[in-house]
Amino acid sequence: MTYPLVAELAEAGIPVTVTCRVLKLARQPYYRWLANPITNDELVAAYRANALFDAHRDDPEFGYRFLLDEARDAGEAMAERTAWRICRDNGWWSAFGKRRGKRRRPGPPVHDDLVRREFTADAPNRLWLSDITEHKTSEGKLYLCAIKDAFSNRIVGYSISDRMKARLAVDAVNSAVARRGNVAGRVVHTDRGSQFRARKMVRALHHHGMVGSMGRVGAAGDNAAMESFFSLLQKNVLNRRSWATRDELRIAIVTWIERTYHRRRRQRRLHGLTPIEYEAIMNTHVALAA
Repeated sequence: MTYPLVAELAEAGIPVTVTCRVLKLARQPYYRWLANPITNDELVAAYRANALFDAHRDDPEFGYRFLLDEARDAGEAMAERTAWRICRDNGWWSAFGKRRGKRRRPGPPVHDDLVRREFTADAPNRLWLSDITEHKTSEGKLYLCAIKDAFSNRIVGYSISDRMKARLAVDAVNSAVARRGNVAGRVVHTDRGSQFRARKMVRALHHHGMVGSMGRVGAAGDNAAMESFFSLLQKNVLNRRSWATRDELRIAIVTWIERTYHRRRRQRRLHGLTPIEYEAIMNTHVALAA
């Protein structure tokens, strides 16, 4: 648009009439623009773009359709084609869908590594470990974010969804806090996945007074404690059969965690006890010692 140029020249002393005649512009549209430089359509477009950008920054792996859903939830409804055009113009593509050349590396950590592969704790709620796994069904993929207490190996919180977004990790944290009560000052260790680096997740940790910790790039051992749990889940549930629906798999996962893993599966590290038994006995010892 050349109207800002006309305004600048007018401030420099060049009459608007002369500038408009040279640039072959009509004066009345210029004066209307001068009275209201930002049109209502431009303002609406800016709000829409801002909502899409916020969603893209939180979850870079989302395509424009998922970004559109997030923008609608934020109160900025628009047509699917409009969302696609805004994302195209700004280059806000899914980190997975537009990958070129080398494999995309995890982003920079938002927390220091406070664990350094010491996946043990001398009391409940001192150190939580978290990660995300996925499995396919006939309806599409299902994602599980689980949080494990390093003291007893108990899964203290989890969330299950058909989308792998920051909300998945936030819901898992909120689930764990609801179960365990006051957890201020506790450490939550994760990898550098975008869900754990998202602003929503960082805000959730700060809200509960917890401290984040992140492992190194490309160091599988930094997440071995959670991988062992997911390996058991894979063998005992996910790979045992084909799953027709997400709800069917969701129920199987919850049942195995709450009934089998917590209450039936004895672990050598826990001296042959289940996570529930180990916590009950150790908490009794602590109470008697006090």
